[in-house]
Amino acid sequence: MSAPTVPVVTHIDETGRYRVGADLSWTVVGVYVVLAILLVLILPRSTVTVWGLVVILVLLLFFLARYLSTAYWIDSDYLTAFRLAGGRRVRLEDVRRIEAASLRELSPTGFFGSWGYRGRMWSPRIGDFDSVQTSTKGILVYAGPIPLYITPKHQEEFLRELSRRVRSYRGPLEVDHGAPSAPDDGSA
Repeated sequence: MSAPTVPVVTHIDETGRYRVGADLSWTVVGVYVVLAILLVLILPRSTVTVWGLVVILVLLLFFLARYLSTAYWIDSDYLTAFRLAGGRRVRLEDVRRIEAASLRELSPTGFFGSWGYRGRMWSPRIGDFDSVQTSTKGILVYAGPIPLYITPKHQEEFLRELSRRVRSYRGPLEVDHGAPSAPDDGSA
């Protein structure tokens, strides 16, 4: 009988920080780029309209840069969800629950929630939560009064690493999808 294989964590930098980008949709990036190209191509010669379209183009490029800049890292004390003009840091010792989640299951309300400065959304299931996300399948981290929803690449690996680091502070959590004994099927 062979020993069980332990997954190798590959995203740890020289300082011991686990870093990973967001789960990006190249369709979303393509839509941003196509819209920007269309705006540049239809820029009329009227100065009033040109300024309006330039403002829209700058905002569009800002939101694209913000989308592409989304990243997550875990160091010895914090989980950091980063994006331009907004993000959130969570102390690992404050995390009480980690679970796989879907934005669709949370049924958030509010069209601008993920675009707002803090990404604050509301769900009938959990109430207010912060969202630093780029897709619909992600991780819900309960820490402090407001949970955090994130969508890192390599979610199973990220869940295991976050769970391991949080358990080093607190011991077992009430819900811990990333624990070695937790199911690996993506269910919460």
